[in-house]
Amino acid sequence: MQFGRYYEEFEVGDVYKHWPGKTVTEYDDHLFCLLTMNHHPLHLDANYAATTQQGRNVVVGNYVYSLLLGMSVEDVSGKAIANLEVSSLKHVFPTFHGDTIYGETTVLDKTESKSKDDRGVVGVETIGYNQDGVVVCTFRRKVMVPKRSYAAAAGGEEPGRPTPQRS
Repeated sequence: MQFGRYYEEFEVGDVYKHWPGKTVTEYDDHLFCLLTMNHHPLHLDANYAATTQQGRNVVVGNYVYSLLLGMSVEDVSGKAIANLEVSSLKHVFPTFHGDTIYGETTVLDKTESKSKDDRGVVGVETIGYNQDGVVVCTFRRKVMVPKRSYAAAAGGEEPGRPTPQRS
């Protein structure tokens, strides 16, 4: 199974459909809110949320973004040297408890490093959408990824992985 890509494997226009999706539970949302100290009642208080225009709890947007970022690691940044920037982040439509989020990422551009010939920077856009196909979140980011020559010099495909001691 592939985990991330080398610079040479990215092609502008490629689309990676991340699988599987994730159904967001009330527990997921509340735990994320509590861990990050976001105690806004729209996310935690069903009685309060019933008085808002949404009429129910809305999943905190940073959880939706984090979920999509995590979904994209296997396809995009699993071999990354560095995550350089997030240039845009848009919450397009609310996510609710029970929604299932899916993601896909499009390669927008790629640039070889000017200072080191063993890496390059890849620009991507990830979109997240719910079970009805409604886009809920989009973001663009740049990731520094190695070329194959970097991997060879750094110890191969799985650097740092020990060999089991068999008796």
